[in-house]
Amino acid sequence: MRYRMWISAVALAGLFVAAQAYGQKGGTAGAATSTGTNPEAASGVGKYSNYDNMAEHQHGSMHFTGKVKMEDAAFPWDPIPVVVTCNGVVRYRTEADAKGGFVIQDSGKSSEVVPTKSSPQQASASQLIGCDVEASVPGFQSSKLHIANLSIMDNPYLGTIVLHPAPGAAGTATASASKDAMKNYDKARSDWLRNDRSGAEHNLEKAVKADPQFAEAWYQLGKLQQMKNEPEALGSFQKAVAADPKFVSPYEHIAELTGLQKKWQEVVNATSTALKLDPVGTPQLWYFDAVGNYNLGKSDVAEASARKSLAMDPQHLAPNTEQLLAVILANKGEYAEALAHLKNSLTYMKPGPSTELIKQQIAQLEKMVPGGETK
Repeated sequence: MRYRMWISAVALAGLFVAAQAYGQKGGTAGAATSTGTNPEAASGVGKYSNYDNMAEHQHGSMHFTGKVKMEDAAFPWDPIPVVVTCNGVVRYRTEADAKGGFVIQDSGKSSEVVPTKSSPQQASASQLIGCDVEASVPGFQSSKLHIANLSIMDNPYLGTIVLHPAPGAAGTATASASKDAMKNYDKARSDWLRNDRSGAEHNLEKAVKADPQFAEAWYQLGKLQQMKNEPEALGSFQKAVAADPKFVSPYEHIAELTGLQKKWQEVVNATSTALKLDPVGTPQLWYFDAVGNYNLGKSDVAEASARKSLAMDPQHLAPNTEQLLAVILANKGEYAEALAHLKNSLTYMKPGPSTELIKQQIAQLEKMVPGGETK
């Protein structure tokens, strides 16, 4: 599914307000106060916006493959995040497919917007030698694989990551459901694997009718409804957490949908609950937390959350985080760092209206930073 990220022209207008205030103050470096800067406008990009670039096969360059296996649990519907860390720093993220397979490919493409630059966070496969690979699913402990390949002649298959249920941990939905409900749920999953979304939705509706406390079925139904922009989606996610308050996954969707309604306190309520259950979080969850807190006037909390999202997202799956961080910094008067983040965002964004607006904001900020210097 594609997530709508809520920062585009509306949010970046905050930089323009800051630039105007700067000019009115005669070039003083004080923080400008922005009004009406709500980064909630849907931009049509989202969680999987960079998937095609990530998954595109790069013949003749180093890549790695592997599998993810669930122990004592059914394989989830949601894609399983696979994370590569080097000395504790996230350098690459990908996802396992419905059968558990994953690929780590060279991502050293130059930007279409700024061809001579690339994101310093986005590592190519060859730069990941010596790093560790693990899966990330709330409520499960992951084994690790070590990348020891030295050349493209080595076998690219790394092995199997095994996910073990963590005793007493929150995160996944409880597996208990009535016999009829499970029967319809299993039919829905089969439909989904055949890409029959209508059939899957129909069988999930039957599952929750048979067992209204079936949290996982409500969650999957909500996802399918959200894909079709059906207004019932939010209610389905809320019913999932009402049935099982420790089920982490629905909260991210609740945060997104309530954000689109500009219900910022509800956004933060959802993200806060999710992050208490799973403190690691996801890039998207930290992004939503940043947006919600920013719109509630809690800039310091928003900045911290935006930085966490950016640090764990080298592929920029939440591609507007850096622009949001730039807005926050510019409104604090930290123009040099804001400028650096805007310039870096152009290295991975696709050309379009948003990039043109960012270029305009860069030009404004360059007038406010001595010599156009960036941190």
